Amino acid sequence: MLDVEEILAILPHRYPFLLVDRILELDPGRRAVGLKNVTFNESFFEGHFPGHPVMPGVLVLEAMAQVGGVLLLSMTGNAGKLAYFGGIDKVRFRKPVVPGDQLITEVELLKSRGSIGKVRVTGRVDRQIVCEGEFIFALVKRDGMESVEEPDEVITAECDRTLVAT
Repeated sequence: MLDVEEILAILPHRYPFLLVDRILELDPGRRAVGLKNVTFNESFFEGHFPGHPVMPGVLVLEAMAQVGGVLLLSMTGNAGKLAYFGGIDKVRFRKPVVPGDQLITEVELLKSRGSIGKVRVTGRVDRQIVCEGEFIFALVKRDGMESVEEPDEVITAECDRTLVAT
């Protein structure tokens, strides 16, 4: 299990954009489970939607992606890098996430090759699936934001060729 201080040592995100409060399970290179406590005082609830607060879907995806980032950045050789979205596939929202919910995200590594990783993500509230999909990540150096191994067009082709066809 990782607490918020340990998460901050892995991810570059900071308040108000750190959307994972705890890592409940971590098996680097295989699987991670993270927790986001969704509270009414989150700033986005003020405008989404007044009188009917719902966590924006893009922020649900970001919270899930941050758990994926912890998984990938915890793997040998990836410490200190950034994990950028390379693609989002097969995403489905099943139920809204509202104040008081605990969003539990399970992330399973499907493939990893060079600077590219593909994960399956499942978000649950009270054991019911609220969102699921597959994310592709491109790992890059923090300094200079350059690709770790290949230029952007090669990463895109690599994602299309190697990871998307599962």
